[in-house]
Amino acid sequence: MEKSDCILIVDDDPEIRRLLVDYLARNGFEAVAARDGREMWQALERHAIDLIVLDLMLPDSDGLTLCRDLRAKSGSSNALNIPVLMLTARGEETDRIVGIEMGADDYLVKPFNPRELLARIKSILRRTRALPPNLRPEAARCLCFAGWCLDTAARLLTAPDGVATPLSGGEYRLLRILLDHPNRVLNRDQLTEMIHGHEAEAYDRAIDVQVSRLRQRLRDDSREPALIKTVRGEGYVLAASVEGRNSCA
Repeated sequence: MEKSDCILIVDDDPEIRRLLVDYLARNGFEAVAARDGREMWQALERHAIDLIVLDLMLPDSDGLTLCRDLRAKSGSSNALNIPVLMLTARGEETDRIVGIEMGADDYLVKPFNPRELLARIKSILRRTRALPPNLRPEAARCLCFAGWCLDTAARLLTAPDGVATPLSGGEYRLLRILLDHPNRVLNRDQLTEMIHGHEAEAYDRAIDVQVSRLRQRLRDDSREPALIKTVRGEGYVLAASVEGRNSCA
């Protein structure tokens, strides 16, 4: 029997926790709940979590900090790869962009319809597991370009000098998309659809933020980038050839 995906709900409101746990259980998911950051870390140790629904405002720590700390835990590839859906009572674009900067995969503003939350969860899980056919791990474990190498299994980006850096979910997906379409201009709408899986006008600037962060990872000069170039009025292009290898050694 196939195991159900396990969703971790992190919210200090007991009514929201109860509602979401019950609703997700009725829709085929396993769901566990935590009321703060301390309980979140405990749940991650006890359960194999597939996705975290994380509230921005918590009593002991804010969701942005927890998301950042989750992405920074390079000692656990599982923790690094868990997608995060941020819940926020704030609707300002700046807050949403900061959440994505910290490594969140998507966001949903309170109050929300549980059906929309369910749709977002399914979309995130679907796109984080989907790989382009020509870049399946068995075909190319490592993707190398301009002296850099991306380990697609560990989600580690290794620089020409050998320094390896783990990527957040958003950084990884953006780089994979660019590596799958080298020397091809992709506009913001295309990148938004491929990364986030749904229409959202607020993501226009978020794409720019993610490109900026990925350029930092690649040590690419933002004023005169050599790898991820801006094509004015059109979008972005990875200006490098890509080679698939079975090993990153």
